[in-house]
Amino acid sequence: TFSMIYAYHEHFVLVLSHDEVVHGKGSLLNKMPGDDWQKAANLRMFLSWMWTHPGKKLLFQGCEIAQWREWNHLHSIDWHLLDHQPHSGLQGMVKRMNAIYREEPALYLLDDSSEGFQWVDHSDSDNSVWAFLRKAPAAGRDSDLLVIVNATPVVRKDYRIGVPRTGDYPVIFNSDDMVFGGSGLLQGSVYASDALGSHGFANTLILDLPPLATLILRCPVS
Repeated sequence: TFSMIYAYHEHFVLVLSHDEVVHGKGSLLNKMPGDDWQKAANLRMFLSWMWTHPGKKLLFQGCEIAQWREWNHLHSIDWHLLDHQPHSGLQGMVKRMNAIYREEPALYLLDDSSEGFQWVDHSDSDNSVWAFLRKAPAAGRDSDLLVIVNATPVVRKDYRIGVPRTGDYPVIFNSDDMVFGGSGLLQGSVYASDALGSHGFANTLILDLPPLATLILRCPVS
């Protein structure tokens, strides 16, 4: 959350450079806590959150397939890992996030303006959940996106999130999708708001948040 305090002071590139994965520092996957499944889920959550954060994106080679070993200029990328689901799943997720990034103006049009970002909740430290809106007014109200991140391996049942409008909120991305190697816990594809206000908004969504996951939902026009 601290990054949003200074996000609009300059034009930023969100960089995960080679300096982070060399000289004994370990790969991004190996830096993650938990067992092997949780490590992969943490990396999926982290990268997809990065794609929704204001700023341009830059990954270093090998990060997109979740290499176990750190990068070495004397060796090729460990392409053989793509024979295994956690690695091919992450590559597929990065591909999907790249497509969403191109398709959704809210994720890039106003990276350097406060008009393109609005916190929904940045203070739920007890559950390690945060939520925000990405917006692009020039592209129309149907371009607004709701991003929800659950940064723990705990499923948050019947979690309540305030939303700005009445209507249906379809899920357009879920880093916990089974096709990416996730648990597939999220059953719904569209969530209807109710009139019980929360987080300073007049409407609310109630949904089960998957473990170690980033969700993106499209806001209705009304």
